[in-house]
Amino acid sequence: MHRHEGPSRGKFATGLAAAVALAATAAGVVIAQYNDRPPWGTDIAYEGGFIQASRIRGYDVDGSRTKALLAGECALMERQGMGGDRAVHDPAAWVAGCLDGAAGRPSRNQGLVR
Repeated sequence: MHRHEGPSRGKFATGLAAAVALAATAAGVVIAQYNDRPPWGTDIAYEGGFIQASRIRGYDVDGSRTKALLAGECALMERQGMGGDRAVHDPAAWVAGCLDGAAGRPSRNQGLVR
């Protein structure tokens, strides 16, 4: 019977420890870079504003609320905290999404290529 010989247990343990240390270091760098904000936080903020304004626009029968959004209510809503947790990631992107949604423009995050 032929036995398969791989790396010794010592080499395997050393390699495994090195891989775990490398993964922990990479995770630490990512956490230090982004903290609580995900790397795609700008997209999340933009879509949050876009969806909120699209919903307001959809239920606005006489168009007065849509005009108010375009006249500065998007920024006011963000300052008052009405954007929620999504606006915290990137307030300017949330307002930009809100303005695009209120104006009826398509979301800039749609499609395969942005």
